Amino acid sequence: MAPREPASRDLRRMALAGDELEYVLVRRRGRRGVGLRVDEKGLTVSAPAAMPLVRIEALVRESERWVRKKIAEWSARKVPPVHWRDGERLPFLGGGLTLRVFAGARSRAQRRGDELHATARDGAHEVERAVVRWYKRAAHEYLAERVRTLSHEARLVPPKLAISPALTRWGSCNSRREVRLAWRLVKAPVELIDYVICHELAHLRHMDHSAAFWTEVERQCPDYRQRRKRLHATDHLYRTF
Repeated sequence: MAPREPASRDLRRMALAGDELEYVLVRRRGRRGVGLRVDEKGLTVSAPAAMPLVRIEALVRESERWVRKKIAEWSARKVPPVHWRDGERLPFLGGGLTLRVFAGARSRAQRRGDELHATARDGAHEVERAVVRWYKRAAHEYLAERVRTLSHEARLVPPKLAISPALTRWGSCNSRREVRLAWRLVKAPVELIDYVICHELAHLRHMDHSAAFWTEVERQCPDYRQRRKRLHATDHLYRTF
């Protein structure tokens, strides 16, 4: 099989409903139609290598309402960056911790009530590293306890747990009875964490997303639909770092 030719990528601008829209144009040989994708980076347009630009942009304008709607949705989901300075608020278990930064020879972070005390040798990067290490430890401790508790409530043998660095997948389960949970999940409210865990525990009985699987999820978490909807609406808040 011949290797796939690399696509060309160009940053372009076009007029859309009186406004200037910046987008990434990806051209690839062998592609038949035009595809549009909007995410946190903006609009990406995928098109055949030989299609005229005027035709591509005409097709984008035909989807103007959808494009503007998606861009507005992603704009509403944007979260201000973390600055890693004293007084910054950090999400934890649905609430917040106030970051307190101190100079020190060793980079580390410790929780003191509703504050997270971080010492660092030099600069914001060291503070971030210390805080992330603390979050990973806290996630392992908290998530392991919830997995044990919810497994017993579901009358299941607690699975082997691993903590994951994943950014887009909160949890997974395999046929070896291993559950992986993203450490960033520990920033979310407890009820949403429990929903993700119940979802993965249900896979211990049904390794699919069949009706029987969702019945098992509901047995463990009766209001899972509301929790799942909340998680989808707010999950960007837990990916800030």
